[in-house]
Amino acid sequence: MAAAAAECDVIMAAPEGPGLLGGEEATRREAETFKEQGNAYYAKKDYNEAYNYYTKAIDACPNNASYYGNRAATLMMLGKFREALGDAQQSVRLDDTFVRLKNANAVLEYERIAEIDFDKRDFRKVVFCMDRALEFAPACHRFKILKAECLALLGRYPEAQSVASDILRMDSTNADALYVRGLCLYYEDCIEKAVQFFIQALRMAPDHEKACLACRNAKALKAKKEDGNKAFKEGNYKLAYELYTEALGIDPNNIKTNAKLYCNRGTVNSKLRKLEDAIDDCTNAIKLDDTYIKAYLRRAQCYMDTEQYEDAVRDYEKVYQTEKTKEHKQFLKNAQVELKKSKRKDYYKILGVDKNASEDEIKKAYRKRALMHHPDRHSGASAEIQKEEEKKFKEVGEAFTILSDPKKKARYDSGQDLDEDGMNMADFDANNIFKAFFGGPGGFSFEASGPGNFFFQFG
Repeated sequence: MAAAAAECDVIMAAPEGPGLLGGEEATRREAETFKEQGNAYYAKKDYNEAYNYYTKAIDACPNNASYYGNRAATLMMLGKFREALGDAQQSVRLDDTFVRLKNANAVLEYERIAEIDFDKRDFRKVVFCMDRALEFAPACHRFKILKAECLALLGRYPEAQSVASDILRMDSTNADALYVRGLCLYYEDCIEKAVQFFIQALRMAPDHEKACLACRNAKALKAKKEDGNKAFKEGNYKLAYELYTEALGIDPNNIKTNAKLYCNRGTVNSKLRKLEDAIDDCTNAIKLDDTYIKAYLRRAQCYMDTEQYEDAVRDYEKVYQTEKTKEHKQFLKNAQVELKKSKRKDYYKILGVDKNASEDEIKKAYRKRALMHHPDRHSGASAEIQKEEEKKFKEVGEAFTILSDPKKKARYDSGQDLDEDGMNMADFDANNIFKAFFGGPGGFSFEASGPGNFFFQFG
């Protein structure tokens, strides 16, 4: 079908009728000469000159169907499909064996559908329609440009650049191609280079609305992002947050730049200790660009800071699978250790002390918690409460045993299994620790002074 539309000289002139007068014969021969010259220019893809000579042929012999058919094919190559349709209709009126009308109608229909789908932002459908239309008119720059623009909007930048570059090689002043080339750079976060192409496009066509809007957005985005970066470096996190937020509102279509802006704002939120907001920002960045390693690393650190270790391990695994560096391996290992530790009893939490607590602080904490949960203190309580307090009393003894021993504490802090030290917590006797701490049998007792009231007596 495409070949049929593209080849002009396969259409033969109407057969010579009988009884042509000498003047008519000369005119017919002149028209045929114009047609042959038009065919030659068409073969060289000089469609403007081909159009001129086919027009001369029509002027000489306005009733020859082949001349209209050839000119219709040329107009299709020039992207003038409505004019092509008019010539195709005339060629069919003169000779109903011509198929140009069908081709022109098909192209016009693809063009109509593409315009509707572009407004709907269904860019894949537009690319499909333009591919079909280009089968009939492979040299039409307008269709190529529309296809390239949609490829850019779909994130298929190398394909879009290739189409635009092909056009620029033939016509370096084509404003539409310059615009598309700039659009690809803009969406790839090469904003400074993109602005140069937009400016060049506007020099060629000062009223180019798309280039004008893209240039304005690119300059505004670049300025806001740079201002946000400056505020962040100066430690003005509140201002940096506001600037990054404003930048995110400039152009929702610029996925790559917006991913960086979300990640930057996530870093600001982490500095402001708004860790859940930071996680949300990093998640938004990853939704826009699931290969963005920096966003995964920032989110993983926030997960670590909020003790969401399983999520942190998942992000660090993703990072390490992508970039197998020693640093990323260590990040993953640290997260795995913290995850393992989080699944054990938190002895620091049981004693109510910080992870950097001193030996004296650990002893004071044990004394307080052991007395608080000692079973004798709760002898008058219900069986359920007695059982719960006995459990807590045992855990306090476990915690003190581990955290008061430097070696065991070091193993515990590093996430190693304490069973390797011969510690079997199932057989652990908290009373022995309590007696040893408070001076042995008879050195300490609980006595009741009334219902629910106790006082402590030391020997």
